[in-house]
Amino acid sequence: MSQQLEGAVAGARMVPMLPCGGTEEDLDAMVAFWTALGLEVTYRQQRPNPYVAFGRGGFDVHYYGMPDWDPEQSHSTCALVVPDTEPVYEVFAAGLRNLFGRLPVSGAPRITRPRKRANNAGLSGFSLVDPAGNWVRVSRAPDAPVVAGEGGTTSWTTEGGGPLARALENAVVVADSHGDVGQARKILGGAVRRARAAGAAPAAGELAPALAYLAELAVRAGDPAAAGELVAELETLAEASGRDAEGDAVRSALSEARVLRDAGPA
Repeated sequence: MSQQLEGAVAGARMVPMLPCGGTEEDLDAMVAFWTALGLEVTYRQQRPNPYVAFGRGGFDVHYYGMPDWDPEQSHSTCALVVPDTEPVYEVFAAGLRNLFGRLPVSGAPRITRPRKRANNAGLSGFSLVDPAGNWVRVSRAPDAPVVAGEGGTTSWTTEGGGPLARALENAVVVADSHGDVGQARKILGGAVRRARAAGAAPAAGELAPALAYLAELAVRAGDPAAAGELVAELETLAEASGRDAEGDAVRSALSEARVLRDAGPA
């Protein structure tokens, strides 16, 4: 039976159908959003029920209208698997900047940066939240099929490092995959405090990425003062860093934090 199904669905595509508001203005907002990101309108109707469809290459997404839809209550999601997340992110980010004059990192719509996800076999991924609050989770395709472990589960894929690096991996999953920015700030902020209280100062190459992500989380939480303090701390750390691999990591983290700080709400 499974082999018969495999032949029957060869070349098939599954198309996500997501909810949005039901007015013509709601559909206009979706059109403005997705066309800015490079998709084309492939179908639209207002009656007998609101519906709009978009597509580009192997990426299709459809929307059906719902009266009194509340984006804050949305739990709808879909996945987009691509060979490389970076060029997709660059196109989406450029489109969002053109549409809104800045990169939206909080509210709906918003976007996160591509990062390796420990809960996704270590593959790079980012999340795009549309104006209706639906999550489009963009992930790099694995080089080989991901094999589930005992009980059908997939193990946490860590890049190693100390407690601070592992806390950063955990915070990325909590904030970027689950959308809980407040809890991610608690996890990572606590880990930074514990690392500093342990006696020896944490290695700059491990501390800097944690501070940069905390700065981003502060922006996403609407706390620009905290973001500014973290960027200032990174600047001090960069001034004291040498011209080696660790110093490069610090300067890279500082550059990322500045971009995210400047992308915050006006």
